[in-house]
Order: sequence, then C-alpha cells, then structure tokens
Amino acid sequence: MPITLGIIFGNRDFFPDHLVSEARNDVLQLCEKFGIKAITLATEQSKLGGVETHAEARRCADLFKQHRDEIDGVLVVLPNFGDEKGVADTLKIANLKVPVLVQAYPDELDKLTPATRRDAFCGKISVCNNLVQAGIPFSLTAQHAIGPTTESFRQDLTRFVQVCRVVRGLSGVRLGAVGARPGAFNTVRYSEKILERNGISVTTVDLSEFLGIANRMSGDETEVKAKIEEIEAYANSAGVPRESMVQMAKLGIILSNWMKENALDATAIQCWTSMQQNFGCNVCTIMSMMSEGFMPSACEVDVTGVLTMYAMQLAGDSPSALVDWNNNYADDPDKCVLFHCGNWAKSFLHDIKIATAPILGTIVGEENTYGALDGRTPAGPLTYGRLTTDDANGRIRAYVGEGVLTDDALETFGNRAVAKVSDLQRLLQYVCKNGFEHHVVMNQSHTAAALTEAFENYLGWDVYHHGANR
Repeated sequence: MPITLGIIFGNRDFFPDHLVSEARNDVLQLCEKFGIKAITLATEQSKLGGVETHAEARRCADLFKQHRDEIDGVLVVLPNFGDEKGVADTLKIANLKVPVLVQAYPDELDKLTPATRRDAFCGKISVCNNLVQAGIPFSLTAQHAIGPTTESFRQDLTRFVQVCRVVRGLSGVRLGAVGARPGAFNTVRYSEKILERNGISVTTVDLSEFLGIANRMSGDETEVKAKIEEIEAYANSAGVPRESMVQMAKLGIILSNWMKENALDATAIQCWTSMQQNFGCNVCTIMSMMSEGFMPSACEVDVTGVLTMYAMQLAGDSPSALVDWNNNYADDPDKCVLFHCGNWAKSFLHDIKIATAPILGTIVGEENTYGALDGRTPAGPLTYGRLTTDDANGRIRAYVGEGVLTDDALETFGNRAVAKVSDLQRLLQYVCKNGFEHHVVMNQSHTAAALTEAFENYLGWDVYHHGANR
C-alpha cells in the first residue's frame, strides 16, 4: 500500500551546512527504497531545504497543505540541534492531524568539534517539548539518537508506516452491518454512537432485503455464472451441489453491489442461523473472498470485530481473520485452538476447500450449510487483538499482542489453527475480567507495537499490549 510522508529537515544556522545536505541524501534515498513518496521543501525554497525560521515554517506548512489529502504522516529529521519552534510551527500551521515521527542523528566521539558536532541528541528533547506544549502527538525511535541508514531506524520507519496506514485507514472508515445480531450473541453488542464520535460510520440493511433480491434472481444470469466461476477458481468446490453454488453467487453479487452503492470498506453479516434457515447456504466462502481482497467481512454481525480486522489488515498489509478463542490445547498453558465455522481468508488456508458446517448442521440440517470453508492454518507469525466499545464509559478499548501459529497436530473440521502466546493464561484472565468478546482477530504479521501506537497515541483509545515492557 503506497505511503506519502511530509518531511521536515530541522536546522540551526550555526551548525555545519553539510550535515543537513547529507541528511537529505540519506533520508530521500531511504524513502525511495521503501517506496515512500516524500514531500519536502526543495533546496531552492529554503536554506538547504531545511526549516529554521518562522518564514520557512510557513513555507513548509503551505507545501504540506497543498498535499493534505496525500500525506499520511510527517517525519521530522534532526541532522543537528534543529529549531524547536520551526518544527512545531510547521506542524501547527499545517494542522494535518497525522502521525509524526521524530528522528535525531547521533554524534560521533571523534567529531565533537564546532566544525562537526550535531547536538541533535539534545535538540530532539527541545523539539518534543514544544510538540507537547502544542498538544501535537508524536512517535519516537527505539533509540533516542539513531542514523537513518541503520537497521534500527529502518525498523522504526517500518513501524511508523504501519501506524500511518492504521490512522489514515480508520479515519472515516465505513462499515456495513447486514442483518440483526443473532439473538443469543449478546457478546457482539456495540455502540454505533461511540464509533460515530470516533469517525467510524455504520450502514445497516435488513437481511430480508438481500434474500428478497436473491429469490427474484433466476440463477441463469450472466453475472451469476461469472461469480460461480470466480468461486470455483478461489477454492476447491468438488462435491458442492450446484444449487448451493448458485445461492452463494447470488449473495456475492448482491453484497458487492450494496458495498459499492454505499462506499463501504468492510462488512459484518448475520449468518447464524437465519441465512441457513431462510436461504439454505452459508455465506462463508463469499466473506472469505472479500477478506482476501482487503474488504474484510465478519460473521455474527460483529461490527467491532470487523473494525479490528480492518485495522489489523492496515497494519500488517495482509488479510485478517475473525476467530474464536475456542479450545485449550491439551495441557499446554501457552497454547490454544483458534477456530471458526469457515470464513477465513484464503491466505490462512493453504488447503482450502468448500464444505459444510457440521455444528450448525445439527440445528438447521447440514445440507443447508454448504459454503463454509475447511482448512488448517500452517505455522507462522501471529498478531492478535480486539477492539470494543466500552458503552458505560463512552470509550473504545482494545487489547493486542503477538505470538506464533504452530504446526502442532489438530484433528477437527472448519477453519482452525494452533496458537502459542507467552503467558496466555494472564491474557485470557484480562479478556474475561474486562468483558471482551469471545471473538478475537488474527493477522499473519508482528504488528502489535504499531497497532498500540496508532490506537493509543493518535486515536486516543485505551489499549492493553500483552507482553510489552511498559
């Protein structure tokens, strides 16, 4: 996903000019390697393309304003002490309300003479002091002073890009809720008003409207046939009745059209058990295809669950999946089974095939549950987390953490995985004591730090980061 950063090169006139020139070269080359579009003053627009005076701050702010719709974040580079007011003034005047990362070059022990010293170690503290005074949130590098050509800073920049994607993506995100939550699932209650106050809108539709449209379609339409071909190309459908394929295709078309009409980014759908009882199939395969295409879809009308999927997709730049904290794994306290009927994105299911949902089938008849997916997630990285609305206190809360998915033996059906999380029992106690849902979201990445920074520092949400040294 392309990213654009505004870059401020701080400067103090009595420090050597070559330090700023070298920094511009270092940072712009790094941006090019990362595929980052850089917006910064040219050397013709201010001394060395840096920002020191108020006039230069206004000039830089005007440039940023011209690119307001493009800029995802701002990188403040301090080749030397920099001018604390110049940096703060630029950000105040531009008023972009995007993440800000402050970087400072380190000094070298043999270059502490007036002709070569930087003092950015000290200047960074002054810049941050001014940002705090101005009420401008910002991010810091792992090491206080670190050069942009180091591996440590490349990790800082990677995490900052993830933060920018999450903050930008959640600004004005539009979610769709299809149908009412299942009556027995109080766990997925949420507050639309709290979400709206945080810039997140929810568009609703009654499931009967979709089923009515589907029942008026003959199934012989060209678009239905094309959708069936798309489904067959996506997953192994051997043994699935033709009627079930037609039903799935109809729902896929109707859902896609509704999302386009309402400019929606993600959906939460009523599946248990109205879809099976009133239409005769599971919508899991269609939801999986949407999640794989970066339009995440959650079951059981779990709106804050799909919001979490969307956020974690942005951070990891890969599909997310809604799962149940479902079973213990034998007697290992740090392992558990993650499970769901079958709507995980294809990225999680290398052996994907369209099947039925046996548990649901005991209630509605297994022949009415074709469309659920079967597949096992292999070993790999894991970030897990959950957003929820704390209605009593008018807040959005979250927990996030990291672990691994393992290849441990697991004989069962549906979508399944084995997860290993350090001190899992303490995490589960936190989930229970704080009233979080039994649904959690997983992503095949390690991005918990970026999610924490985005949620807590820039969006103002309450976050518990499991296992973090805080």
